[in-house]
Amino acid sequence: MNIEIPKKFKPLINNAYQVAQSTLRPLSRKYDRGEHEYPKELDMLASVLDGFNEGDPANSAGAATTGSGKVQDDGSVKNGSNMGVCLGAMEMCYGDTGFLLAMPRQGLGNAAIAAVANDEQLERFKGKWAAMAITEPSCGSDSAAIRTTAKKDGDHYVLNGEKIYVTSGQRADCVVVWASLDPKLGRAAIKSFVVDWGTPGMELARLEKKLGIRASDTAAINFIDCRVPAENLLGSPEIDTKKGFAGVMETFDNTRPLVAAMAIGCAKASLERIKELLKDHMQYDFSKPVDNCSAIEAEIYKMEAEWEAAYWLAVKAAWMADNKKANTLEASISKAKAGRVGNAITLRCVELAGSLGYTEDELLEKWARDSKILDIFEGTQQIQQLVIARRVLGLSSKELK
Repeated sequence: MNIEIPKKFKPLINNAYQVAQSTLRPLSRKYDRGEHEYPKELDMLASVLDGFNEGDPANSAGAATTGSGKVQDDGSVKNGSNMGVCLGAMEMCYGDTGFLLAMPRQGLGNAAIAAVANDEQLERFKGKWAAMAITEPSCGSDSAAIRTTAKKDGDHYVLNGEKIYVTSGQRADCVVVWASLDPKLGRAAIKSFVVDWGTPGMELARLEKKLGIRASDTAAINFIDCRVPAENLLGSPEIDTKKGFAGVMETFDNTRPLVAAMAIGCAKASLERIKELLKDHMQYDFSKPVDNCSAIEAEIYKMEAEWEAAYWLAVKAAWMADNKKANTLEASISKAKAGRVGNAITLRCVELAGSLGYTEDELLEKWARDSKILDIFEGTQQIQQLVIARRVLGLSSKELK
């Protein structure tokens, strides 16, 4: 693996860093306190990002470009949109994680559409802001246990069910909803549908009050006899019991490295800030063995090492997606590592800063709160370990639960 970021991504990284420092970071506390208040400043940033992607789609930075496609290995090497999205997300979350999640037209539903939709759907849904609705009240980590149903009725599907913790669920133009065509057939019958806001039978139940990422709205949505056009079903309408749940789960192969990148960016902010706060009390000497350093110095070195491991795991998983390589294992490894490391680093930095880290005088306590969700959504730590174990051992979901 060549551990040098391609030069073509340097402007993207620099621009995202400048936005994080000059725009997102100064607004963080305002929208953390004003939960559910829409950050109007993001409209301009979203427009700039749209223009960048239109002008240079091969090196784009938006979630709508993280397409998967069929796995192939033609011997060529590509550094494309999946890596670009992850590198941009790292820098944006260095500024504020909630703002990235609240960015118009950059929802996880956009990544799902990019991964699964056909050419006609990609064109039809182009420019829309899509949220993603998977979790249900009695179904959290086990996505295959969803109870929302989709019954075929002529040229429509009728959706019934309840979804919770839908990121950008109220603000988005549409929601990608996971529903079962036939609950008796289990995982294989689960499909995803694009449901536009304003569709009769789609109701906003409430907005959640959360521990972190408060700049992003998180909604609960009810679907009561909600009629969705049949052409809004993403992918094939056929139920393939042999392929099972794999078709729908392909979305996660793209989004899990993205969430890993978000955790890495948030952790980077905490690490840099704690080093600034402690700069007058310690000197960094990377030539010394870690056992010969002060306890706090050694701890920061170890956190930096863990951070870098998580960083390269995320970059590798994104690179594999760009090169059409099967990356389910690597995507879960990157998400598991970054989620755990990001949360551990942000919490430890709060502790190392003492009373200053626990107050709103610093953003350290906010980053610690924000980081927790990055170890939970897109699959908890335990779910990632289960996916990894199945892949390493060559066992199916029935054989290893």
